[in-house]
Amino acid sequence: MIVNLSEQHSLVSNWIAEIRDMNVQSDRMRFRRNLERVGEIAAYEISKELAWKEMETQTQLGIHNSKVLEQQPVLATILRAGLPLHQGMLNYFDKADNAFISAYRKHHHDGSFDISLEYMSCPSLNNRVVIISDPMLATGSSIVKTIQYMRAENSPTSFHVVVAIACTIGIEYVLRECGSDIKIWCGDIDDELTAKGYIVPGLGDAGDLAFGTKMQA
Repeated sequence: MIVNLSEQHSLVSNWIAEIRDMNVQSDRMRFRRNLERVGEIAAYEISKELAWKEMETQTQLGIHNSKVLEQQPVLATILRAGLPLHQGMLNYFDKADNAFISAYRKHHHDGSFDISLEYMSCPSLNNRVVIISDPMLATGSSIVKTIQYMRAENSPTSFHVVVAIACTIGIEYVLRECGSDIKIWCGDIDDELTAKGYIVPGLGDAGDLAFGTKMQA
C-alpha cells in the first residue's frame, strides 16, 4: 500500500534532491515546478491502477478501440502547500473534479497542536476514487482528519495519497487509522520526526518555500 517513487533512481529522485537542497530552494518557481513534476509522475503511475473501458474512436481512416478511463478521479489538496503538487496532478488528470481543504496545525503554548479543518469545497465523492495531495506527510494527522471528514459526508470507493516527502511514523498512522483501502505514493520517505512533528531531514516548510513566509497567529 506504499510506493516510494525514489526507491529506484529516476528523474523523481533528482527533483526530490532539488526541493530538499537549501541552495536551490531560494528559487520559488523552481521549487513549485519540481513539486508539480512529482505530481505529474504520481498521476501517471496512479492512472495505471484506475478502472478503464474500451471506447470506439473515429479516426479519419476508420474506427479504433481505445482504452480510456471509466471515471475521472476527484483530485483533493490541502491548502496552501498542496497547490503545486495538485497542479501537477491536474496537468495530467485534466478532466478531473477538484476538492480543496483547509486543514492546518493549531499550535498550543505547550508546543502541542491539533489539526483544525475549517473549510472544504468539493463535489459529491460517492462512488468516486479520491486522490489527496499534500507535500509533507509528517505525523499524518491532517491526512487522517481529511479522510475521516470525507468519509463522514460521502462514500468514496478508495483513496490515494500523494506526498513529496513522507515519514514512516506518519505513514503507519494513516494506514492504522484509515484502513487498507488507502494507497500512499511518496516522492521519498524519511524515518525521523522531531518532537514538534517535523520531518528530518525533510525539506522545511513547503508552503513557505512555495509561496513565502506566512504570519503566525
